[in-house]
Amino acid sequence: MTEGTIGETVGDRLSVNVPKMRAYVNTWASQAIELRFTYGGPTQKKVALGSGEMRQQFGLKLRAQDACNLVYAMWRVEPESKLVVSVKRNPRAHTSAACGERGYEDLTPQRASDLPRLRPGESHTLRAEMKKEELQVFIDDREVWAGEVGPDAATLEGPVGIRSDNAQLQFELKAGEYAGIHPNFVLDCKSAERATRLSRRPY
Repeated sequence: MTEGTIGETVGDRLSVNVPKMRAYVNTWASQAIELRFTYGGPTQKKVALGSGEMRQQFGLKLRAQDACNLVYAMWRVEPESKLVVSVKRNPRAHTSAACGERGYEDLTPQRASDLPRLRPGESHTLRAEMKKEELQVFIDDREVWAGEVGPDAATLEGPVGIRSDNAQLQFELKAGEYAGIHPNFVLDCKSAERATRLSRRPY
C-alpha cells in the first residue's frame, strides 16, 4: 500500500471502501495483471482528484516505476463510463509531491469496443497485458482496448498494481509469473506506512 487501505472479506477476497487507494505487487511479476471484482458503487465519502475533477474510477497499473512514471488502464465509471489508458511520465520527478497531476497523456487505441454498464452488485474481470510497446485490456475476456504505449513508456521498469478513486470493490488481484529468476525477488515497500502484500499468482 502506498495510499489508502485495503481490507479483507470472507473467502480471502480483498476490499476497498476508501475514496483513494494506491497499491502495487511487491514481488516480481510479468506485465500482466487481472482484477476479479464485485462493484459496490461509489464510496460514501468522495474526494476530488489533484486536478479538482470529481471522478469515480478504478484500474490497473503497469510498469509502475514510481508515482510519477507508469502506465494506467482505468475503468472510469462516473461522470462518463469508458476505458482510458494513460501514460504518466515525469523523468525528473519520482514522488506524488514532486509531480502532482503533471505528465499524463491519454493514448488513442488502435482497436476499442464499448464497456458493459457497471451496476452495484455486479461482478466482472478487468485484465491488462503488456508486451514491449503493445498493450491489450480485456473485460470479461473480451478485448476493449488495444494499442501501443510508445517506446518511452515501454522502457519503464516497475511492478504492476491497482488504483481506485471513490469506488467500492471486493476483489482478487492476480499477477502473471515473471519469466526467469530475478536477483531481487522481493521489492522493498516504498511506503513508510503499514504495508499490505498483494499475492503473485498465475492466472
